[in-house]
Amino acid sequence: MESVFYVFLGCLIFLAIGAVGYFAIVYNGLVSLRENVGRAWANIDVILKQRFDELPKLISVCEGYAKYERATIERIVTARSHFQKAGTVEEKAAASKELSRGLSGIFALAEAYPELGSNEQFVRLQKRISHLEETLSDRRELYNDTVNNLNVRIQQFPDLLVARMLEYDRVQLFAVAASERQDVEVKFDLPA
Repeated sequence: MESVFYVFLGCLIFLAIGAVGYFAIVYNGLVSLRENVGRAWANIDVILKQRFDELPKLISVCEGYAKYERATIERIVTARSHFQKAGTVEEKAAASKELSRGLSGIFALAEAYPELGSNEQFVRLQKRISHLEETLSDRRELYNDTVNNLNVRIQQFPDLLVARMLEYDRVQLFAVAASERQDVEVKFDLPA
């Protein structure tokens, strides 16, 4: 009888150790995913900051040529200001989208003003910002993959039990609004 008690006690201890071990593995996995989401956003933030720093140079070059396109330049200045004031990931993402829309207008200026398109400084800045935009696109994709992994994991059983204990919530994907999926109309009213 006493040996049955020890076997039962041994099984309980084994189950308890297994449960604690499993909890630790799930906990560490969820923490790792959460930190990867933060790192992925920080990587986006680095590119956004670089783009933010390059925009005044691009605007300066364009202003001399595009005296009649104040609206395009003002859109970028306003978007840059919104980005500077943004505090949350969602606000920064919205400001980033606003900046991207403004940049498409700036790059179209080169078509309307051929001398701008041949300006060496403009071309260099345009290439630099285009490269930053491509890098930003890649990092947004990585961010969304990382967020998706976390969101899936915190909804799967039994991981969701640990996620609820840790009060993990779904993270918002970096998404594009329907209005941003449409072609941008660039119109120039050149002086006669």
